[in-house]
Amino acid sequence: MTMTKTLLACLLTAGAFAAHAETATYAIDPSHTFVTFEANHMGTSTLRGRFDKKEGSVTLDKAGKSGKAEITIDATSVDTGVAALDTHLKSKDFFNATEFGTAKFSADKFNFSGDKVSEVVGTLTLLGKTQPVTLKASNFNCYINPMLKREVCGGDFETTIARTQFGMSYGLNYGLPDNIRLLIQIEAVKQ
Repeated sequence: MTMTKTLLACLLTAGAFAAHAETATYAIDPSHTFVTFEANHMGTSTLRGRFDKKEGSVTLDKAGKSGKAEITIDATSVDTGVAALDTHLKSKDFFNATEFGTAKFSADKFNFSGDKVSEVVGTLTLLGKTQPVTLKASNFNCYINPMLKREVCGGDFETTIARTQFGMSYGLNYGLPDNIRLLIQIEAVKQ
């Protein structure tokens, strides 16, 4: 009986070690990662913009179905394709990029559907305020990059945020929307 308990303890310890050994860190590939936003413009069209500078990492345990992520976004790199609008978005009316140069998404909970990440739960810090957000995932996949010869994981993630939760209320009184669609298309390279 004692030998059986000892063997069982060894097997459980080995299993726990193997599960822990599945955790890997991935660095965000900025050339395959895009942080964009969409807002309805006066009920007529969709205004789109992106942030050209972003960095971060993801820790993923596919076997244990868990993960963590941190993505830092440079607010001064906002780009809509319209220089005057970019300048306005960087001002105190919107991103206040002089005082709050970065926004940050941090996640500590990954939910899975089978072997695929289905959502990422965390917080978004913008304008010095932190609010909970859940990013819904689609197209999650991992593959061996033929050029890098390393595993790459990624997908498309999205949520809708209310900008007033972060203190961004400019233009609400004349029809600019509160709700903003945030999209993060990400690929990250295993380190």
